[in-house]
Amino acid sequence: MLVKVYDKQAKEVGSMELSDEVFAKEYNESVIHQCVVAQRNNMRQGTKSTLTRTEVRGGGRKPWRQKGTGNARQGSTRAPQWVKGGVVFAPKPRDFSQKVNKTMRREALKSAISYKFQNEEAIVVDSLAIENAKTKEIASVLKNFNLDKSTLIVLGDHDDGAVIASRNIPNVTTVNANLLNVLDVVANAKCLITKEAAEMIEKNQLEA
Repeated sequence: MLVKVYDKQAKEVGSMELSDEVFAKEYNESVIHQCVVAQRNNMRQGTKSTLTRTEVRGGGRKPWRQKGTGNARQGSTRAPQWVKGGVVFAPKPRDFSQKVNKTMRREALKSAISYKFQNEEAIVVDSLAIENAKTKEIASVLKNFNLDKSTLIVLGDHDDGAVIASRNIPNVTTVNANLLNVLDVVANAKCLITKEAAEMIEKNQLEA
């Protein structure tokens, strides 16, 4: 698979060959969906907790006698219908995590990346070295490529300036190629990948 390589001014400066095994896989929606759902569930803290009627302090005495008052019969002021009462089916702390095996995770990432390249939603740039980590420089690069939607910038090991420069730009997410995941790829409309990052992705996926 041969892809064009651009500079920061969006001018074509060459091309690079990428492995079909990583960047030209068939789109597998079901595997991608399973991995995205699992990843989002693994991000949940699961710490929400409220009290049931048996756990709320007080309410031990019957508020009024059973008959003769004209009021509906009540046994406790901590029943769910009362103010300061307990919660019906109260949520309790739980573990939402799901396990995804390595093979499925790799296949989902390959499929998601391949989809971006097949639909011209991924751009390979020779370098994103940002001098003095200036935000206006990375903003200029995005403007040159008409990246006005949510954009994922995939960087190599030597692009720390681009991470700092893009922090204040809304709808821009930066990630190191070694930490690339399915959710980041799927959640962003466009991908801007450095040449070094593309090589790292290919190496990681082929050697995994």
